[in-house]
Amino acid sequence: MYLEDLTLKDFRNFDRVKVNFDSHINIFIGKNAQGKTNLLEAIYFLALTKSHRTSIDKELIKFNMKIAGIHGTLCKRNIRFDLKLLISNKGKKAWINRLEQKKLSNYLGTMNAILFSPEDLSLVKGSPAFRRRFMDLEFGQINGEYLYFLTRYRQVLQQRNTYLKQISSKKASDPIFLNVLTDQLAGLAAEVVHKRVLYLDLLKENAKKAYAFISDQKEILDIEYKASFPEFDEKDSVEKIYKKILLSFEHVKVNEMRLGTTLVGPHRDDLQVFINKKSAQEYASQGQQRSIVLSIKLAEIDLMHQILNEYPILLLDDVMSELDNIRQKNLLNYINGKTQTFITTTDINSISQEMIKIPRIFRIVSGTVSEEK
Repeated sequence: MYLEDLTLKDFRNFDRVKVNFDSHINIFIGKNAQGKTNLLEAIYFLALTKSHRTSIDKELIKFNMKIAGIHGTLCKRNIRFDLKLLISNKGKKAWINRLEQKKLSNYLGTMNAILFSPEDLSLVKGSPAFRRRFMDLEFGQINGEYLYFLTRYRQVLQQRNTYLKQISSKKASDPIFLNVLTDQLAGLAAEVVHKRVLYLDLLKENAKKAYAFISDQKEILDIEYKASFPEFDEKDSVEKIYKKILLSFEHVKVNEMRLGTTLVGPHRDDLQVFINKKSAQEYASQGQQRSIVLSIKLAEIDLMHQILNEYPILLLDDVMSELDNIRQKNLLNYINGKTQTFITTTDINSISQEMIKIPRIFRIVSGTVSEEK
């Protein structure tokens, strides 16, 4: 798949701009705070209906404006899709081929994108919340069921936490209602965990191959799912996971009612990364961290192709300066001809000359876009 064009209206620092893209490599060049990353963010938002930089959608609307618009033409399996998103203080609306989608979940999955930014280095040594967000964003793109169970899980989790807070402050005390919420949450949690492990297994195999390629077979990468409940086995069925989570809820019940929050479940799970069986979180060098993240991103591309039979769009946000020439070359060799790629940079010289032989280059200055010939 590839994005043919993008039109923005009152998005971030852009008034109105339309850009036509190359189906292979596009480079956005310019000084900081001119709008390069905003342009990349708009493409990401068009795919996932959320930003990689903020969870508050109204921050995307240009100052003093009420609505921001993103409009693009996607080519997928030789079929064109007219995609449109409007963002306002009331929320966001989505259209596919001029038909408004009643639910955003109906829109998601039409366009797929993988983002690699400097913040992604937190995948190794950052917080568990960052790694959970990574799983939810990437696995949600390739499986509608995962997205459904995750959304339902979050809804019931919020209900249960609200009720636990009421119990904690002595405003409620109905054990039957708490048991109903607990049982519902355990069932949804089991589905989320099982699907995470399923897709992590596939991602892990691709990441291992990519890492071996990058490290010239000298090191072995491994990734494990770290559950927040005891005796978890990655081979467990949904039913087994459900029973183990339910048992864990029983063990932490008193603490949950005292603290007013849910202590067990996928919202507290994590990923563990290993290099040659040693914890990457503890021992990985800066270079190894970059190689791990690069391997995972390349694995995501292949996983999407495996499942969807379509390569996603690749967004590289100011990461070329983070990669040395060897890693840039490995990245280029891996994606060559597979994906439409968008790259932001302040310095064209930070990008390997091999990578910029036939790109389309755009200069961004104060929210304006001009193509360089």
